Amino acid sequence: MKSAKLQAATLGGTPDDTEAAFYEALQNADIDQLMQCWAEEDEVVCVHPGGGRLIGPGAIRATFEAMFQSGGVRAFPERVHKVQSLASAVHHLIERVEISTPQGVQFAHLIATNVYHKTPQGWRMVAHHTSPGTAQDAKDVGAKPTVFH
Repeated sequence: MKSAKLQAATLGGTPDDTEAAFYEALQNADIDQLMQCWAEEDEVVCVHPGGGRLIGPGAIRATFEAMFQSGGVRAFPERVHKVQSLASAVHHLIERVEISTPQGVQFAHLIATNVYHKTPQGWRMVAHHTSPGTAQDAKDVGAKPTVFH
């Protein structure tokens, strides 16, 4: 059990590290690694595409365990836009998801927002929200932000 505590203490040197561990855990169907990415707070929240709001680590763990029954989730974060302050970070991204079908591998796009807080254990996820997307969502639309002086 000490090794799990040590791993939890070293995970998440940055929000990017925590995000990388989260997507690695999804692909490997590693529920323990995935849950180590989450803050140890009752108020953490997760919303899957078309699903309801899951509040708390127990509900989040249960839904990912059910997903992992058929193997990992091949989700690849792309086009990440970040806002970070001293103790919080918001990553808005497109997830490219591989789905195995009888016709072969198909791709889907999801729009995701991941929110991280800096905790005594390092950066941890406090919210993960995904919505259905389209191939068009994989492209940035609109003007690039300008810098005001």
